[in-house]
Order: sequence, then C-alpha cells, then structure tokens
Amino acid sequence: MGYITVKQEAMDEFEERKSLFIGYTKRVETEDDAKAFINVIKSKHKDATHNVYAYIVGQNLEIQRYSDDGEPQGTAGIPILEVIKKSGITDCVVVVTRYFGGILLGAGGLVRAYTKGASMAIKEAGLVEKVDGILLRIIIDYDLLGKIQYICNQNQWYIEDTQYTDKVELNIYCELTLRDIIEKQIVEATNGKAIIVKEQEGIFFKEGNRLYKNI
Repeated sequence: MGYITVKQEAMDEFEERKSLFIGYTKRVETEDDAKAFINVIKSKHKDATHNVYAYIVGQNLEIQRYSDDGEPQGTAGIPILEVIKKSGITDCVVVVTRYFGGILLGAGGLVRAYTKGASMAIKEAGLVEKVDGILLRIIIDYDLLGKIQYICNQNQWYIEDTQYTDKVELNIYCELTLRDIIEKQIVEATNGKAIIVKEQEGIFFKEGNRLYKNI
C-alpha cells in the first residue's frame, strides 16, 4: 500500500504585518532525521524570534510531534501539524521560522500565518507517492523485443533500461501489486521463453505510472 510524502526539500516565505515567516520542509525517514533538520534550521536562524515545527513519521502516521517554540499554546505547532495531516502526507518535517516585526497578530492571526507558512513550503516541495516495488529484469531473444515493447507500451509499464548483448535485457521497476500480472503477460507473450529475474524489492517513489528508486 502506498503513501504520500514531499518530493524534495523546499522553502518559501512571506511577510505578515511586518513579521517575516519562512517555511521549510523536507522528506525524512526517521524521527532522528526530522530532529536533525529542525536543528539545522534553528542553527541557521539563531536570531529568529521563533522556530516552530511539526513532523509526522511512519507509514501509519505513528510518530507525530510539534513545538510552539514560545508562541501562545495552540497557535503555531498544531496548525503546522494539521497542514501536514490535511495534505495526506507522512515522513515529512516542517519548520516555520518567524522574525517578529513589532506588530502583534493575535491568536487567530498566528494560526493563519503558521498555516500559510507550512502550506507554502509543502506546495513548493511537491508531493510524491512511496510504494512497495521491485525490479524485474527480463531477458529475451532479439525477435521477442517488439512484443515486449508493445505490451509495456499498452499497459504503461515503463522500461527503465535496455541492454543489448547476445540477448536483450529490459529493466522494469513495478509495484509489487503488479508483479504477477506483468510476469504472466510476458510469459504468455513469449511462450515461456523470457527469463524473468526479480531484484531490489523495497520502497520506490512513484510519479504517474513510473517508479524511481531515488528521487
């Protein structure tokens, strides 16, 4: 089963009644990764009035943490956490840095500002799906290449790489849920002449119908 996270590290900023808000986000694998990123941002903005953060880690959202970092309780960290939840993502940390501009925003204004900072950072990062996948190495004779290419094109199975030696070897990253279907169609199309080797089972990133080992 797949789940959504941020595609890349990103930041964005805006000014609200003379206070500067800078939102940062990053994809993380563990709670230690999230804490490390928070410390990086805190170190970068030692002179900031507040470095508010929230993060969710785990496929089942099992780790959820936040900090108001001195802002009134419930006006900063929780709004950021809610943005992450409403975005439907996990394995993500968000830090919103504030440089106070001298004008108080009030509780409602703070909630809106930190919500906006988190939302802008996540939008800038983009989203990507993480799925259980596997690499299928398909080894065939040259006369079967056209058939395999046609089947892959019809089903939108992306051929990642093709190598030509005495045989033809095609590499396809696929979701585990599609593995048996792909194997069956290839075996039928080649009358059992294709050799299918399964490797690199693990977590992949998915955009559209294409899987990536790293992104």
